[in-house]
Amino acid sequence: KAARVLLTLDAKDPKRIFEGAALLRRMNRYGLLGEEELELDFVLQLTTQKLLERRLQTKVYKQGLAKSIHHARVLIKQRHIRVGSQVVDVAGFGVRTSSEKHIDFAVN
Repeated sequence: KAARVLLTLDAKDPKRIFEGAALLRRMNRYGLLGEEELELDFVLQLTTQKLLERRLQTKVYKQGLAKSIHHARVLIKQRHIRVGSQVVDVAGFGVRTSSEKHIDFAVN
C-alpha cells in the first residue's frame, strides 16, 4: 500500500524519494527484492508466495532442520531454533538475508 501511495506522488517529490528509498532498502534486506529490482513498481508485483518463503518456519524446513513444515513450526514454538544468538519462538518471523545462514538449533 505504501508503494502505491508513493507512486502517485511526483518523481521529484522529497517524500517519495526518501520513503521510497527506505521501503526498497527494507525489501532488499529481507530478500523480497533483488538488487536489479530496486524500483517501486516491483514492490507492487510481490506475491504471497515470496513473502511466505521468507518466514522462519519455511527457512527451518528448507534448510533440513525439520522433517516437515509442521515439524518446523513445533520446533520454533518449543524454542529449539535460534537465529544468530537469539532464540526465536515466532514461526512467522521474517528472516533477513544476512541472518539466513545463522539459523540453527538452540543450545538449551
